[in-house]
Amino acid sequence: MGSITWKVLNPGGKWRVVVTKELAGESWLDILLEAGCRVEVCDSKEILAPGEIRDAIGERCDACIGQLTEKWDEALFACLEAAGGRAYSNYAVGYDNVDIDSATRHGIAVGNTPGVLTETTAEMAVALTFAAARRVAEGDRFMRSSDFSGWLPTLYLGKLLRWKTVGIIGAGRIGTAYGRMMVEGHRMNLVYHDLERNQSLEDHLAGFNRFLESQGEQPVTCRRAANIEELLREADVVSLHCSLDQSTRHIIDATRLIQMKDDAVLVNTSRGPLIDEEALVEHCRAHPLFRVGLDVYEDEPDMKPGLSELENVVIVPHLGSASTWTRNAMAVLAARNVVGVLLGYPAWPYPEKIAIFLEEGCPKAVPSIINAEHLGTSIFQG
Repeated sequence: MGSITWKVLNPGGKWRVVVTKELAGESWLDILLEAGCRVEVCDSKEILAPGEIRDAIGERCDACIGQLTEKWDEALFACLEAAGGRAYSNYAVGYDNVDIDSATRHGIAVGNTPGVLTETTAEMAVALTFAAARRVAEGDRFMRSSDFSGWLPTLYLGKLLRWKTVGIIGAGRIGTAYGRMMVEGHRMNLVYHDLERNQSLEDHLAGFNRFLESQGEQPVTCRRAANIEELLREADVVSLHCSLDQSTRHIIDATRLIQMKDDAVLVNTSRGPLIDEEALVEHCRAHPLFRVGLDVYEDEPDMKPGLSELENVVIVPHLGSASTWTRNAMAVLAARNVVGVLLGYPAWPYPEKIAIFLEEGCPKAVPSIINAEHLGTSIFQG
């Protein structure tokens, strides 16, 4: 395994499980050890190269838990199959770093960790929205530089969002949670774009409007935009919550940036390549009132030249799911995915009830296997 160091627990375990990064909490490790696994955890904080992961898999490996920063492709899954592997779990809800078709061809069950990141990631999007709109990072730097000599009427004026319009591109679980936070907390009108109408969101906000009217308050509006361009022209805040594929790569490019309001706020907590980062740098330079909050980057962990120099951009290091509860829960689900496959458990068919696997005495099922149907995995009955 070269110069990279690995921690080995339960050396005599029945199944060998390779974990490419130390995960949050301790419960996940307890689950693996109680199932009789030999667990090997990489101590390095650097992103492992494919060759380093192949070296770690070696001649015998029953399962792996990996990271979204690693590209799990045909070569890695072929290597895992050759080593006797049966399971891989991504320590993330998204899996655009995983070649699902290759995993399936090699008989590898692929797990992920949905259902426990929703509110945490939505809260980060809210935090970035207000940090950008109210120039929080600029003010922080100003204070640390000892330049503050007293209150001024025009110091770091930002943007009031109450009763403005928030636009959501991708109205899935996280996008919906973010939209509700902005509407219910700050009375913003909402416009969203998604491939499908989100009737549940619309019905919920219709009920919220009835509450507002009962309190003598002005109702909010909620509607689905016919296209992205319509949303961009109307919204004061645009938050990205769509998945990454070829149809969404650079969904925000130079052409679409120019269609946004000059003083709009753009937020991305989803995937970096949704935004053409070079075009974003140029747009922010040309439009100083335009504000941006980024948690993810096109060439992560690198940023395009000039991005870090922009005062009107707030940048954080991929912290969307970084609450203690969520990262611990993700680790537990990843461990239960691996153990469930190794024990031959059926796939869990109730994604809305996945939190049950965070509890003791949970069902004997695999919480979340993306390719269960294509592998012919049996389904939990009960």
